[in-house]
Amino acid sequence: MNEVVEVKGMTCGHCVNSVTTELQKISGVQAVNVELLTGKVSIDSDGALDPSAVAAAIEEAGYELVG
Repeated sequence: MNEVVEVKGMTCGHCVNSVTTELQKISGVQAVNVELLTGKVSIDSDGALDPSAVAAAIEEAGYELVG
């Protein structure tokens, strides 16, 4: 499955790495692709993801999930 979310507050490569690292800790996540300029984050997984787990991972990285 593929899910796209928007993340607010990322400004650099370190931000991208932090978000990617935290999202990859979620069970079932296979790949994460972050577009820094748009804030769009594409998450590929082997099944549906728990929205609260995605939000928690983004917050743990220090950023805000939009929407």
